[in-house]
Amino acid sequence: MHKIVIIGPESTGKSTLSRQLAGHYREPWVREYAREYIDCLDRPYHYDDLLAIAQGQVKLEDELAKKAARKLFCDTDLRVVKVWSEHKFGQTHDWIKKQIENREYALYLLTAIDIPWKDDSQREHADPAMRAHFMQIYENEVRTSGLPWKTIRGGEDTRLQAAIEFIEKSLDQ
Repeated sequence: MHKIVIIGPESTGKSTLSRQLAGHYREPWVREYAREYIDCLDRPYHYDDLLAIAQGQVKLEDELAKKAARKLFCDTDLRVVKVWSEHKFGQTHDWIKKQIENREYALYLLTAIDIPWKDDSQREHADPAMRAHFMQIYENEVRTSGLPWKTIRGGEDTRLQAAIEFIEKSLDQ
């Protein structure tokens, strides 16, 4: 079974692409656990919340992996938690770092910042310079992962087609 991670800055269509790919391949997708976790907080999130978010993400991913036949689409992975932890708190829990080293994925789809920002209560960095800053960070993350990766650009249909083509080419389907 191949785990495919959709990664990128805020408001770049990760959830949409994850959902579309899951539908195309008739396989499950792992939603971003951080959204539901933060929705349940009655305060701003803290450093230790990121560990709980990471653990929840891993648990959700592992549960859905049991339901996947050939592919599992992950709307984020722990590299995203690491990026936020480093940016906001200047550090990352050791457990998260260890999980990043040990969890196995097949490839990354990096969603570009070429679509309009959609504001919501959890998004923090609408400024174009900050979006570009995070895009560079995520590109560095996927480059250093050692896995195949591709930047996915364009409108929804173009993104979906590019992602499918890259998945097919990379996984020899």
